[in-house]
Amino acid sequence: MAPALEDHLAVTELIALHGHLVDAGALDRLDEVFTADVVHDLSDFGKGEVVGLAALKEAALALGAGNPVAHHVTNVVVEEVTADRVRARSKGLGVMADGSCGSVTYEDTVIRVGTADWRISHRKVLARRLPLNGLGQG
Repeated sequence: MAPALEDHLAVTELIALHGHLVDAGALDRLDEVFTADVVHDLSDFGKGEVVGLAALKEAALALGAGNPVAHHVTNVVVEEVTADRVRARSKGLGVMADGSCGSVTYEDTVIRVGTADWRISHRKVLARRLPLNGLGQG
């Protein structure tokens, strides 16, 4: 079932806010995007799961100059699980300081907090490495 339009818009804007905050270095505002106990799954990058806002901030700071200078998100698809929980998939592009870029797929579990706000409680980041997900590659 599709979520209500206002919830779809709120979740889409939430996902977009992540890039604005991270690119600005506003890591102390990540609580506007993620739950306090967020699970940020970076297993596809060999980093395992980062649990909690403090650990997420620490991981970003440890990566330092290895972070993208720009996070762009697009192709957001939101699917209702319950009235207070949705699944969202989106595409992310990361532009590095040297001009190179990479593509990821974000798979998010987003939960309602309070009466109108939403936060990401689980994010899985999948690297896009092969065209067509490897289909036709032999």
